Parts: sequence; structure tokens; C-alpha cells
Amino acid sequence: MRNNLIIGASSGIGKALAELLVGKGEKVFGTYSSTEVDQFGNGVQYFHHDVLNAEDIYVGVESLDGLVYCPGSINLKPFHRIKPQDFVNDFELQVIGGIKIVQKLLPKLKASENASIVFFSTIAVQQGFNFHTQVATSKGAIEGLAKALAAELAPSVRVNVIAPSLTNTPLASKLLSSEEKIEANSKRHPLKRVGEAKDIAEAAAFLLSEKSSWMTGQIIHIDGGLSTLKI
Repeated sequence: MRNNLIIGASSGIGKALAELLVGKGEKVFGTYSSTEVDQFGNGVQYFHHDVLNAEDIYVGVESLDGLVYCPGSINLKPFHRIKPQDFVNDFELQVIGGIKIVQKLLPKLKASENASIVFFSTIAVQQGFNFHTQVATSKGAIEGLAKALAAELAPSVRVNVIAPSLTNTPLASKLLSSEEKIEANSKRHPLKRVGEAKDIAEAAAFLLSEKSSWMTGQIIHIDGGLSTLKI
């Protein structure tokens, strides 16, 4: 049985991944911050953790096989309306928060025979979309961090990134708040739908598993074909 920790397992992709791993018989620890959870209600051992303010994290196992960092934000504004502090706030949440977690848990990850770290980016890092400078800046840093970490931690710990397109989660609720918005965003994708949390969770579960044991330093685009296809 593999030990997995999901930072941000109370909603969206993190919750879908936690439930998926539990269904495979794996042990899952999950953190929550503002979203209330039913501890052990779905087989996940939840505990509260605020990545912005907490300096330490405790997981009651000697070795950790999987670590997934889910916290993120989607703030879309014209560049001239974004204050420098807004960039700093995103960076604190999405980059520094992940760095602190990995540094604290690195001994437990190295104690595993095949540990895997999964981060999340966005299609907007490579594609370049209007009003995405804030999110693309911090997620671009995540991609650079993951590649450098993958090189430094090989061969004992693998590090990969999933870069989704728009996914139907609470984080994206403002962008998908009506049938018209869902339809318009679906039409932009070659596969003619927006992503669901389970689409991304399945990819994350693969990256955590032995099936991806020869993969590290990769940016995996799960985006309905939007990043590569023009149809």
C-alpha cells in the first residue's frame, strides 16, 4: 500500500484524486483549508493545513510515496489592472507554498523506493492567452521549479507537472457559471468539452503510480487538444 499526501484534497481535482486513490486501495492523507470536510468520510485521512501561514507539516508515516500539490488560483484581469502585490500573492500560494511542503517532506519522500511529486500548471504558460499574465507567471515558475527539482532529486524522487486547460471545478466556477459559458468554452477545444476533475485526477494517479516509473521532469498537457491542435 502506497502512502500519498494531497495538499488541497477537499475539493476539485484534489478531492477527485483522493477518492480515486482510495478506490485503488492506497492510503491517502489530505489537507483542507477553508472547505469543510467529513474526516474519514470517503476513506481519506484529512487534516487542516494553511499553506500560506503554516511553517511545518506533520504526516504520521515514515515514508511518503506520493505528494500532490493542488492549491491554486485563477485571477484573470487586464495586465494594467494587476498590482505587483497580486503577483506576489499568487506566487506565495502556488510556488512558495509548494516549496515549503516539499522541503519539509523530502526526507519522507527519499525514504520511499519510488516517490513521485505532482504539481499543476496551466495551458496558459505555453500558449499565451489574454488576461492570463497573473496565473501564467506563477504557474510558469512551477514548471521551472519542477524540472530543476526533477534533475536534482533523480533517481530517488520523480517530479512531474500536469498542465490542464479549463476544468470544471469550484476554482473555475466563475468561468463556467452558465450553460452558455460552458458551451462557448467547450467549442474552443478540439474534443468539444471542458475538462472534468476526474480527467485530471486520472493523469495524476498515473504519475503517482509505478506505471510512470520512467517519467520525470515532464509537463503533461491534459487539455482536450487545445495546446496542439487547430481544427
